[in-house]
Amino acid sequence: MSLRINDEAPNFSAETTQGRIDFHEWLGDSWGVLFSHPKDFTPVCTTELGYLAGLEAEFAKRNCKIIGLSVDPVTDHAAWSKDIEETQGHKVGYPMIGDIDLAVAKLYDMLPADEAGSSQGRTAAANATVRSVFIIGPDKKIKLTITYPMTTGRNFDEVLRVLDSMQLTAKHKVATPANWKNGEDVIIVPSVSNEEAEKMFPNGWKTVKPYLRTVKQPV
Repeated sequence: MSLRINDEAPNFSAETTQGRIDFHEWLGDSWGVLFSHPKDFTPVCTTELGYLAGLEAEFAKRNCKIIGLSVDPVTDHAAWSKDIEETQGHKVGYPMIGDIDLAVAKLYDMLPADEAGSSQGRTAAANATVRSVFIIGPDKKIKLTITYPMTTGRNFDEVLRVLDSMQLTAKHKVATPANWKNGEDVIIVPSVSNEEAEKMFPNGWKTVKPYLRTVKQPV
């Protein structure tokens, strides 16, 4: 099964470092970031989990929960968390899924559905495609997917930036331009006529081209 933006995020039940969860129930009315790892005690992933732990409060301000996944057992996650806190300076406060039977990795199309075996004996290289980030909306729909190579650490500042953009554009008929940051000018979407825009943006906007109209970010 191939997952695309606006598909429903597959639900699952799994063991985590904070007990067994039903994913949709755990998500509730929040946004969510699900990010996956090919193996515990791997160097790049150690830096990633630590950095995201440091950003957890920023995601919480945006009503967004974080959950990690690795194909190894929850007991290994607990030991790995100690290394992460020691080396990265941040305690992992979000749950981490133990996907020992590869069920969630397959459900989210990170491994082939017919992949045999369990996490036991598998190397990080065998799980190289389990390096994805999903942002999921309160409607349980997938809003973003990114998959990284094992040698490239993920940019979670970018994930936070995209979340800001999606939450803004979900409320207002605007889009965000390249490299946009929270507080900068945005674009009025083409489906909004100038007559409608006058009501929405009474302070006016800048017309670069008829299809490209920029305006101050709505509050």
